[in-house]
Parts: sequence; C-alpha cells; structure tokens
Amino acid sequence: MIKFLDLKAAYLELQPEFDQAYHRVMESGWYLLGQETEAFEEEYARYCGTKHCVTVANGLDALMLCLRAFDIGAGDEVIVPSHTFIASWLAVTHVGARPVPAEPNPATFNIDPAQIEKAITPNTRAIMPVHLYGQLADMDPIMEIASRHNLIVLEDAAQSHGARYQNRRSGALGNAAAHSFYPGKNLGAFSDGGAVTTNDSSIAESVRKLRNYGSKTKYQHDLPGINSRLDELQAAFLRVKLRYLDKWNAQRGKIANQYLSDLAGIGNLELPASLPGTEPVWHLFVIRHPDRDGIQKHLADAGIGTLIHYPVPPHRAGAYQNQGFAPDAFPVADELARSVLSLPIGPHQSPESTELVVQETINKLR
Repeated sequence: MIKFLDLKAAYLELQPEFDQAYHRVMESGWYLLGQETEAFEEEYARYCGTKHCVTVANGLDALMLCLRAFDIGAGDEVIVPSHTFIASWLAVTHVGARPVPAEPNPATFNIDPAQIEKAITPNTRAIMPVHLYGQLADMDPIMEIASRHNLIVLEDAAQSHGARYQNRRSGALGNAAAHSFYPGKNLGAFSDGGAVTTNDSSIAESVRKLRNYGSKTKYQHDLPGINSRLDELQAAFLRVKLRYLDKWNAQRGKIANQYLSDLAGIGNLELPASLPGTEPVWHLFVIRHPDRDGIQKHLADAGIGTLIHYPVPPHRAGAYQNQGFAPDAFPVADELARSVLSLPIGPHQSPESTELVVQETINKLR
C-alpha cells in the first residue's frame, strides 16, 4: 500500500529531536504563550521574511482574525477563489462579510487576476488569493489591482510554506497572510495550528489581542476577542520541523519533477503548471482527466492512495446554497471539481513508490 501521505515518517526521522522538544516543554511547566511560542514566531517570521508572526489555533482562525484586524465585517465584500478549500470562504462569512467568488486559471488552479478585476464593486474591501496546492497566485498583478482600488490583500498561505514568488516567500507578498499548520501541511504540527504573518505592526498587535480574549495585559480586554492560541508543545514541534522544511520541500520537488517528466503527453492527462518566476512547494500534485474516477479506482486497486481536492466547490456546498449563485456561474470551478485528482506526494515517499504511481497511471491511460 502506498499511502497518500505518510505522516508518521516525519516523527520517525526526527524522533530524538521531537522527544527533546517534548521534554523541554513538559519540564518547563509553562504550556501556553511561553518561550517556545515566542521563539517559533520569531523564527517563522524570519523564514517568511516578515516583521511579525502571530500564532493562533488553526488556519481558519488565522484568516478570520486577520480579517477582523483589518476591520472587515458586515456590508463588506471579499473576493475569494471559486476553486479552493471552503475555509477561505468561511472566514469571510464568520466576520459577517460576503465572499465574492472569482474563477481560477485552470492551468495553475489559482485565482485569475483578470477575473478579480471583474468582481470588484463599491463594497469590495479585500482580495484573498489562495496559493493552492503549493502553487503561487500571480501576486504582482493582484497587488497592482489592489493598489488602484485601495483594497487589502490577504494571502491564504495554508498550502504554500516556503514557496517563492519573484524571490519572495509566500506569507510576505500581501498586506498580511494566514498560515495553517494542520498535520498534513508541508509545515505541519501534530495537531491543529495556524499563524498570521505581516509587516504591519498594528495588524500584528490586533491579532495578538484577538487570539487571547482581546487582551494584551491579563484581565484587561481591549477587543471582543476569542481563545485561539497555539500551545507550547506544537510550537516546539514546529520549531523542529521548520529546520527541515526546505529539505522536505526539495524532496517533494523531485517527486513532482518525475511526475511532470514521466506523465507528460500521456493520453488526455493534464498536468499542473507553475507561473514563471515562481518556486512551488508541491503541497499537492494535482492532475486533471475526464475519467478522474476511473483513474482513482485503478490506482486504489493497485494499492495506491489518492484524494480529490476538492470534490464540491464552495458555491455548491450546503453552507452557501442561499447566496443566489446562478447554476452556471462558475464553470471553471465546476469542471475542476469533476476532473482533479491528487497523486501521492510527500517528503518521505520512496523513489520506488513514485515509479509505481507513474506506471500504474500510464497503465490505465494507455
């Protein structure tokens, strides 16, 4: 059996370091908002190339609290991709604003700047590009559009830890960025976790308060905040993993390059494309084919795990059935939902496993 992603392998590779981190935290007697969290925030901000990193409990909270820090709420609109994980939309909904979908570029899967321009209205306050699957959204034209219309740009960087756009890392490309440390991410904790990165000191300060009951000083609550804190254990574990992130991303890149080379020109298979001047980190390797379900079944019969990211576009989810979208409003998102399939990829996947995935995919399509 070839797992879609082997999460245990990272622990086995670095077990002594994780065990040391565990004992360091447990023996400290301090388990929330302590030295490990502060150290990770400093290290991750430096890694991303931003002045600030503020950790929170998960990626959805990172998006939501960032929107709140920019005072985005009822009556406001935020432009989001029509093809993304639903958390991007939910964050907008949870602050009382309205998500306004824009279609993606089907080659890169990421939001199309030309479609963003068409979606802007007098109520638009922000643009939320998602660096989906570890590919980078085309940020220069997005920032230019935002500048002309006086809009905030909030990166959803949940799937792009370490990716580069014009030699700048994901998380440092907009006004702020939200990150997820869900276990399956390139930089994943052993539980949920998230963070906001920004160069804006006032936004960082607001998020710090909002994550902790609206408080900077104990029992003094300046904002109507929530409880959204990364615990010390997860911060310590993330500090270990951060030291290996570039190495693991490079290993993902080798697998992606083999897929791109060996699966090129096979039947009607469509392979992912990267924008020039970007360095993706291949959180997922997503192919497209009209017989997606047939390929998935064939690979499953061969003992190969795959997943679909994502089978239901947000505009067709029950949560958004009352938004008044026309049945054919987002044809690109609908087509992607019918045709995308994620092949196994991860830093601990063996060359033999990758070769078997390639061969079985070819066997199905020839």
